[in-house]
Order: sequence, then C-alpha cells, then structure tokens
Amino acid sequence: MPGHDVAFVLGGGGVLGSGEVGMLRALLEAGITPDLVVGTSIGALNGAFLASDPRVETTVRLAELWRQLSAEGGVFSGSIAARVGRAVRTQTHLHGRGPLRQLLAEHLPVERIEDLPVPFQCVGASIERAAEHWFTSGSLSDAIMASCAVPGLLAPVRIGDEHFLDGGLVNSIPVSRAVELGARTVYVLQVGRIERPLAPPTRPWEVALVAFEIARRHRFAADMARLPEDVVVHVLPTGDEVPEGLKALRYKDARRVGRRVERAHAATTSYLANL
Repeated sequence: MPGHDVAFVLGGGGVLGSGEVGMLRALLEAGITPDLVVGTSIGALNGAFLASDPRVETTVRLAELWRQLSAEGGVFSGSIAARVGRAVRTQTHLHGRGPLRQLLAEHLPVERIEDLPVPFQCVGASIERAAEHWFTSGSLSDAIMASCAVPGLLAPVRIGDEHFLDGGLVNSIPVSRAVELGARTVYVLQVGRIERPLAPPTRPWEVALVAFEIARRHRFAADMARLPEDVVVHVLPTGDEVPEGLKALRYKDARRVGRRVERAHAATTSYLANL
C-alpha cells in the first residue's frame, strides 16, 4: 500500500508500556516519523497519542501523563476491598472501565480514528469470532478501550454486536499488520519481556499470566520468521532491567515509570545513532 513505507509498531505490556514513550521521543528527535502507526493494548493508547500529533512535544506530554497516572494509581486504581467486591459482583473482572474512559475523554484530541493526521489502527480480540479485529475507523476511545480490555482485569468492551478483549490475545506485537499494509521499514516498540525465559506458574493467578505470555511471544516469533526479504525491522531496546521470571508480568507496578521512560529514550537514541 503506497504511502505507508515507515511504520511504528507498538506492542502491549501494561505499565511496562511507559518505556515506549521514551522510544517514541528518541525516534522523533532523530527525525524518524511514521507513515503508519499500529498498536496493541497499551501500545494502542501510546500510538493514538502519537498519531494525533507526531512531534517530540507530544511524547513529553505523554510522559507527564504517565507520571500522573502512576502517582494517582492509574487506570487500575482502587483498594483491595473494592477489587474483590467487583470480582464477586461481576464474576469476571477486578476493575471498572471508568478511569480509562475518563483519561481518554480528557486527553485524546480527536474522537474518530479517521480524523488522526497519521494513519492509525489498533487490534482487539473478538470473542464471538475468536479472531483479531482491526479498528480502522469509528470511535477512537472505543477502539482503545477494546484493545486494552485485559481479561480478568477489565470487562469485555461491546461495540456493535461484538464483544472485545485485549488485542494482545491475538497480536501483541503486530509486525504482520504493518507489513500487510505496505510497510517496508518497521520500528518495533516493545516492553522487553520477549527475551526473558518463562517459568511454570506456582500460584493460581500466575496461570493465566503465563498462558497469555506464551501466546504473545509465539505470534511475534512466527511473524518475524516470515518477514519478506525487502522488509527491515528494528526492534528497539528498552534499556531497562526487566524483573526476573513472573515479576515481569505484574500489571500494577508503576513505581519506575519515569525511570523506564528515560532509560528507553537513552537506549533507543544510542541504537539509532549506531545504525
């Protein structure tokens, strides 16, 4: 597809996705801008903000937003009692969608995907079709909400006659989508977990985390192995020390958000300088 030569691919990864903000800043400072942005889960949120205004200033504002979220408890705020109470009532999830919905309403500059200056798509997992679904038009906030609906943490998002869960279930680092849309130079912004060995779960809540991680890594490895010869993919470094084992999968650990942004920025700046 002409005009989509350079793509930024932003993967999922919860709070670790703050590192993608540092990578974005380094890319823009190096004069590298996207013709296409595709994202999954937290990468959909970061990518939408970038696609709305692909300038360094946008990444600075996004980094500040991440710091505010970490200080205030973020979209997964609430006491243990509140989370347990919601789980008992709903039987399906721990957190309400309100905080994330409010965040998007307050900070997204456009309402519809097609109004973004840079072409943008994000992915959700359709429950009814058991398939990936790419949001290419319509409500931007609804699409991001669907892409970020982590199973067990947030309720599925209904759009039309379908219900959607987190896009990471079907395409966590969507290199294949960027290539399908015509990208020949792809910058992959990922959270740094793909190279860490997994260990068998030892606690009930770790079972789903490990299963989710296997699925996301398998798809990315398969897509990378099938790349066309004329496609160049740069997997950008996080510069961070990802915790060992299952600690890397904790979704509420926001204590190192600012440091993660700066380390990813420094590592990606160095990587680009050495290309």
